[in-house]
Amino acid sequence: MAAPPARFAAATANVVGKVFQGGVADLRPMPRVLIDQGPNRSVYRMASAGSTPAGPPVLLVPPLAAPALCFDLRRGCSLAEHLVDGGRRTYLLDYGNVAFSDRRLGVEHWIDEVLPRAIRAVSEDSGGQRVHLVAWCLGGIFSLLATADQPELPVDSIASVAAPFDFTAIPLVAPLRPLVDLTGGHLLTPFYRMLGGAPSYLVSRVFRITGLNKEITKPLAILKNLDDRDFLAQIEAVDHFMDNMIAYPGRTFGQLYHRFFRANDLAEGTVDLGGRIISLSGVKVPALVIAGEGDGIAPRPAVERLVGLLENAPQVRFEVAPGGHLGVLTGRRARGTTWRHLDEFLAERVARTPDTGGV
Repeated sequence: MAAPPARFAAATANVVGKVFQGGVADLRPMPRVLIDQGPNRSVYRMASAGSTPAGPPVLLVPPLAAPALCFDLRRGCSLAEHLVDGGRRTYLLDYGNVAFSDRRLGVEHWIDEVLPRAIRAVSEDSGGQRVHLVAWCLGGIFSLLATADQPELPVDSIASVAAPFDFTAIPLVAPLRPLVDLTGGHLLTPFYRMLGGAPSYLVSRVFRITGLNKEITKPLAILKNLDDRDFLAQIEAVDHFMDNMIAYPGRTFGQLYHRFFRANDLAEGTVDLGGRIISLSGVKVPALVIAGEGDGIAPRPAVERLVGLLENAPQVRFEVAPGGHLGVLTGRRARGTTWRHLDEFLAERVARTPDTGGV
């Protein structure tokens, strides 16, 4: 621990940075080049002046509602930056904003159109190589469903971080189940239909409520850590992330509510989309599954359920890392845990897949 005079000097510098310089976090996005674009789809190749990307491509897949900056939270705590600095060809999928006019888009839109087109674009941009998917939360669910449903996609592996597959194992939603059953599953239906989905401001508030204890104690934590610039920068970056949440389209939200939450389809490894059955047994590529030990949205049992559902995957590796729902992906400790697991998994896969070309 630094001596009191040093801590006081650091705290003073941090206060000046926060009050007079707009903050202490470096929120500059990583340089990127747009390689593909379509409805609800922008695909970027991440760039770096200090390294030459090599090997098979890695595509970062965000969930709906959360902005793609979840993978590029801030300099020094950005998974995209970490992968690029490690010399990997790194790509980012961004869904953009979801408008009221998108309310009729369902899960099928994301797993039939958006993800497959993004995967093919990345493969083409990297010289026809197969793609490694690194996905967070619902992005992991969509990545696995798309790969299971379309085995011809050029996917070489999937790393799924904090993606829940057993919704009965989520304590946060357990109190709602009796009320949902009592109303025949129509508790939320009138609201999301009227609003055209789940508005961004509501998504942001729900996300904050899941970490209510941290929100309540945040002012005290800031005061206690005024001399810790990295701590303060992380809080700023997370607040910036929260302020940029995106809406859920109405039909997609309805499917998530009825099929994932009410029916808990995913826990059995299949999803019924209007009579079309997609089974996770169709995933035939290696998978890495990571759960956050402090995750209230996707606790370990809800995430670990996936391991037993990937019966035809040649390899399924399960890891638990520190952090809550966002923290396990891009918290300060993720740099030495989750990212290390990803590095090891990708290195193993790349060693078995020689570079076939690229840009």
